[in-house]
Amino acid sequence: MDNQKDEIVIHFKDIRRYYYIGDETVKALSGLNLTIRRGEYVAIMGPSGSGKSTLMNITGCLDTPTHGQYILNGHDVSQQNDQFLAHIRNKEIGFVFQTFNLLNRYSAIENVMLPLIYAGVPKHERIERAQKVMKSVGLDKRMYHKPNEMSGGQRQRVAIARALINDPSLILADEPTGNLDSKTSVEIMKLFQDIHAQGNTIVLVTHEEDIAQHAHRIVRILDGAIEYDVVNEDVVQIS
Repeated sequence: MDNQKDEIVIHFKDIRRYYYIGDETVKALSGLNLTIRRGEYVAIMGPSGSGKSTLMNITGCLDTPTHGQYILNGHDVSQQNDQFLAHIRNKEIGFVFQTFNLLNRYSAIENVMLPLIYAGVPKHERIERAQKVMKSVGLDKRMYHKPNEMSGGQRQRVAIARALINDPSLILADEPTGNLDSKTSVEIMKLFQDIHAQGNTIVLVTHEEDIAQHAHRIVRILDGAIEYDVVNEDVVQIS
């Protein structure tokens, strides 16, 4: 399409996810339809047991639906094998987790470079790209520190730099401020605000209303279906 913002990054069509426990069928998602376009900043909310985590796992190609179609940036990933999904995850999705998921034996820059190693990028290019993205998240003086030598906010910045390193179609953030104090949470949400302003597509999974208010669109999941999907008219902007 001529207008990049009209490009669809995520398209869910009648997504269902069932779990079978003995004779019982648990319907985690039941006929969910959702479209997210390039450049959107969407918060997905829902209480425990709503299907929010299942939706996140499917969005991140960590799980596949029982029924329905999931198109991620033009790729049908609904029923693909693990090898294909691993390739798509590394190429199309930048993950940011509540627990950071960093390897303590590696320096910050080595953690950031990992997706490039999996993608087969030459070493000199890996270093150059990692240095650039770490500077962009304010970590130019912490590149060679190990995670256990860094604060929680700095570790989350490392995780965000790692998520950005492959220039993915989608940044998928799961409770990214869950392990941070309120001051650091504001700093991290300012960073997401800046990343979105650069044209990145962000899906933020959270149970915190104040964190969701930073997104431009809020989708609430309840009992495996969308309860509401609204444009956020009162986006919290951090100066």
